[in-house]
Amino acid sequence: MAASPTPRPKPASAADSAAGQALAGWWQRHGHTLQPGPLAVAFSGGADSTALLHAAVALGLRPVVALHVHHGLQAAADGFAAHAERTTQALSLPLRMARVDARPEPGQSPEDAARQARYQALAQLASEPPAASVVLLGQHADDQAETVLLALSRGAGLPGLAAMPERFERHGVGFGRPLLAVPGEVLRQDLTDAGQGWIDDPTNTDLRYTRNRIRHQLLPAWRDTLGDAVPALARTARHAAQAQRLLDELAALDAQHTGLPPAIAALQTLSPDRQANLLRHWLRRCHGVAPSAAQLDALLPQVAACTTRGHRIELRVAAGFVVREGGALQYTPSV
Repeated sequence: MAASPTPRPKPASAADSAAGQALAGWWQRHGHTLQPGPLAVAFSGGADSTALLHAAVALGLRPVVALHVHHGLQAAADGFAAHAERTTQALSLPLRMARVDARPEPGQSPEDAARQARYQALAQLASEPPAASVVLLGQHADDQAETVLLALSRGAGLPGLAAMPERFERHGVGFGRPLLAVPGEVLRQDLTDAGQGWIDDPTNTDLRYTRNRIRHQLLPAWRDTLGDAVPALARTARHAAQAQRLLDELAALDAQHTGLPPAIAALQTLSPDRQANLLRHWLRRCHGVAPSAAQLDALLPQVAACTTRGHRIELRVAAGFVVREGGALQYTPSV
């Protein structure tokens, strides 16, 4: 068993809390790049978003607006919305709320359906005037560790192991995750010390969901055997993200040589590893698709064998095909 961590001193205010310190650090890294506008906080009412909301208000970096998405998937959702209204009224904050239909399509996982509906709703809410400069999300170190373990279970490469980035864009709106290095237990303890309440989503204990089984079964077993996994897995994500950034820089340099879409003759002058890296970069950056390892393994020999004018290349990737057009590769989405 690992030794118990040294108790943290009680924060004097939300600005001094772990969430406040993490948000201040995130702001130093990214605040200067943001457009004018209020800070929007995605506020579910749970401990993580509650800690983030109070930290954003206490720091006073910009005016704050809370965004709440009513998923309509459980009876408790109305109580979450009422809690969000009470909390924001007590803080004298504006609250923007959206109701969504997050039921999954046939063959779609409930988690994926809810996630897609949530991001789309948050982006729409953030775009209402005055438009927010960024939407802050409360995902923390435990969430990051779970994401890394999910990626490992799927045999993911560096993009998967890099897990959740601390800043990204979706639906034309910027999002930020300031709390990725802060354990959830620390956030909850700071709220308890400050006398701040939050609500727990009952689905967080539903073991039908893989993420919940990781949280309640796998991580405790890891902790009993090897000590706390959360900091180590979060560190793995940071290392993977750094390595992926370097690979992206290398791909950008190689793209100056091959062009985008890549010319086949120029592509053939690169090593197979650099070819694969460039093809991933091209497909992700220009077409928003990610080839599997098996698809790249099938494509690279075709590229190597393409030495005659009549050689044909056609390989399915995601919902389209990588094909040869003249002397270059092209990506053609399925109609």
